[in-house]
Amino acid sequence: MPKNDLVLVEIKDRVALLTLNRPEAMNALNSALMLELMDTLEELDRDDSLGCFVLTGSAKAFAAGADIKEMAEASSIDMLLKDHIGPFDRITRIGKPIIAAVSGWCLGGGNELAMSCDMILAAEGAKFGQPEINLGVMPGAGGTQRLTRAVGKAIAMEMVLNNRTLSAAEALQYGLVNKVVPDERYMEDALALAAEIAARAPLALRMGKQAVNRALETHLADGIAEERHAFYFLFSSEDQKEGMRAFSEKRKPDWKGK
Repeated sequence: MPKNDLVLVEIKDRVALLTLNRPEAMNALNSALMLELMDTLEELDRDDSLGCFVLTGSAKAFAAGADIKEMAEASSIDMLLKDHIGPFDRITRIGKPIIAAVSGWCLGGGNELAMSCDMILAAEGAKFGQPEINLGVMPGAGGTQRLTRAVGKAIAMEMVLNNRTLSAAEALQYGLVNKVVPDERYMEDALALAAEIAARAPLALRMGKQAVNRALETHLADGIAEERHAFYFLFSSEDQKEGMRAFSEKRKPDWKGK
């Protein structure tokens, strides 16, 4: 599992809780943390006993951005060869659902990491932003793309070009997060949501997640064709038979993930 304790893992029945663990740097995302996070997620994704993941930081900060000290003197060639942003791509290939449980600051690369997850549950005191403009750069790990799809052009422009920060309530209003809860309850509620999701049919979860993500990347007709193919494919699964029998028999289904 984690090699340097930069990502802590707790297993709670069918849910894995992953906690970013650089409190001295407000969970700034350096290369070592990102590599450990992605390695851990990929290992957990292969574990059939798990159904959903929760990714969180500390009460003070989910992640306050990338590690600026690591990049400050880098050249364009250094950034290309070291591929600082490459690990972000790996999270999009995780098959199981990932919920970001956000408290405190969620800025820059931290916001990009949260947006790479499938859902975001926010504590009331959470703050979301893309402050890269203050450093003479711009978001580079999907921030301009995912943020615009979530909140629309007008708000995204203000956040990217003028360092506007969204409160948790604003993030909910503009569609960036799924739910806002009291600060003292954000972890409890995130784990409860994850447990509900983890209790669903595993193959349907995986294919449903894939289909929703494809909706952001393809034309409507192509997306509908892919959705239909996935829908029909699930009728070859044992879980489909079990789910429909359980519905008819008015009992709880016993999913096998097959």
